[in-house]
Amino acid sequence: MIGWFTDPANWTGAGGIPMQIGYHLLYSAMALLAALAIAVPLGIMIGYTGRGEAVVAGLANALRALPSLGLLVLLFLIISPVVAGKLVYILPTIVVLVLLAVPPILTGTYAGIQSADPHAVDAARGMGFTRTQILLRVQLPCALPLMLSGVRSATLQIVSTATIAAYLGLQGLGRFILDGRATASFSEMAGGAILVALLAIVLEFAFAWIGRLVVSPGLRRATTESTSPVETSVTTVTLERTS
Repeated sequence: MIGWFTDPANWTGAGGIPMQIGYHLLYSAMALLAALAIAVPLGIMIGYTGRGEAVVAGLANALRALPSLGLLVLLFLIISPVVAGKLVYILPTIVVLVLLAVPPILTGTYAGIQSADPHAVDAARGMGFTRTQILLRVQLPCALPLMLSGVRSATLQIVSTATIAAYLGLQGLGRFILDGRATASFSEMAGGAILVALLAIVLEFAFAWIGRLVVSPGLRRATTESTSPVETSVTTVTLERTS
């Protein structure tokens, strides 16, 4: 395995490690952006209105139970008669990854909004805030830790599952695993798996850094000091907004 990593041939060309990491990140980014476009507005609407939570929670649990590889093949068989070109391979892959990413983002968004301290909401209403201002300036800041946690969880699931793109002939880190299995090259298979794990770890640290940038310091401090992040983050925002 060390020999595989140190082989210069594996670091150059269209099938080299840098290019495959780039493809892997490209598919993952496309799926994450699509999931954010679906889950965040829907989560805000559910958290804001309080309607549809039971239905969405049940649907989210059902999506988590779907077998990714089986769904990928099924979507390919459905899409292939009506879609031509390389899109016939890319579209099923992105759809499967989006279905994996939507539940944690959706849950984190509406749960974070609903967890906003009613006292903070009442104080903002008493100050003359409109419902939109309350949502944007009170509820969404309270929801940021849970929203980022959902996005981080979704990203890690996408990155770890994007290897299935190789089953449809697409590029990415899954190529090393699939091609290594086909040629009985266990060092290549192990190298591909290690690269996926390292990529997930790097993204984990990246989201931790992003959280430090966008989440209120008081909110972060209360979250780390308490065993109930939702309750303490809401309380801290309440104190910050009223002080």
